[in-house]
Amino acid sequence: MNLEVEARHRIGTFAIDAAFQSGGGVTALFGRSGSGKTSLINIIAGLLRPDSGRIVVDGEVIADSGRGLFTPVHRRRFGYVFQEPRLFPHLSVRKNLAYGRWFAGIGTSPAEFAKIVEMLGVGNLLDRRPETLSGGERQRVAIGRALLAAPRLLLMDEPLAALDDARKAEILPYLERLRDETGIPIVYVSHSVAEVARLAEQVIVIDNGRVKASGAAAAILGQATAHLPRRETGALIEGLVERHDSAHGLTLVRAGEYLLHVPHLFAPPGHPLRLYIAARDVMLATTRPQGISALNILPGTIVDLTPAHEGSVDVRIACGGNLVLARITALSRETLELEPGKAVHAIIKTVALDY
Repeated sequence: MNLEVEARHRIGTFAIDAAFQSGGGVTALFGRSGSGKTSLINIIAGLLRPDSGRIVVDGEVIADSGRGLFTPVHRRRFGYVFQEPRLFPHLSVRKNLAYGRWFAGIGTSPAEFAKIVEMLGVGNLLDRRPETLSGGERQRVAIGRALLAAPRLLLMDEPLAALDDARKAEILPYLERLRDETGIPIVYVSHSVAEVARLAEQVIVIDNGRVKASGAAAAILGQATAHLPRRETGALIEGLVERHDSAHGLTLVRAGEYLLHVPHLFAPPGHPLRLYIAARDVMLATTRPQGISALNILPGTIVDLTPAHEGSVDVRIACGGNLVLARITALSRETLELEPGKAVHAIIKTVALDY
């Protein structure tokens, strides 16, 4: 699917003037709170009619201010998952899910219903009411309702923002399955680097109503800009679950030539995943250290270094087929005489890879 968005809109003193394209998969609209992300996704959904602009989905123009064209919400065939689940309190989970197909004018398909129920793990919740569910369970039901409307595009506006860390950890694997198994393109609004790193293929950075950067997730998250705080800069690494060390509560992940120890994951061997390693969580050594608690010690070679900024330097290291980013002090760089081509060891604490 190809999505083209151009939108210009003024809300009081705040102005949106943004344009971007998405080729499918998960596209994250990323930025600080108040940057205009929700307004932009509401324009895509048709909940907000812009002063001017154009939206095209797979060659079909669904909005064009120049032609006076504006397709209403119910005819766009988009699913929308809000921050709050917005379930019907008087209906059971089963009936909340079925509402998605009824609203879209689609007959109930037992096979499709069963598929979504299994994928989201809500089979044991079908006869319960929303008030008896946890926040994560309610959000999974809301996602299922949107999917059962057979959308050609799924819009998700900060779907984890109202959840605590435990509920976020519960629901993220389901979002990964949604991304990997349904093939439905997703526009995902978030201000969380961890969520974007784990889910998105493409990132659109929104700031003050404008697109400030766009590109592959690994490229955008690996560069410090005014719109991605330096403390959140890091490296996105893709790997496969190799095995579990149940005795120590760890999982070993194959990433290129190396195995990484991460806190235990509920994922089978061979399961693909992404690890986001913040540059601030990586130490460097010119010889392999001994007698330390860190379990991840990766030999590598320095690719390049950034100029010193506020007393620190970012160092990119090629480690067995992966690029790792380390942030160290300028003094450490001088002391260790770090230069491109020099062999080093990247040291990453296991607890820093909390997945």
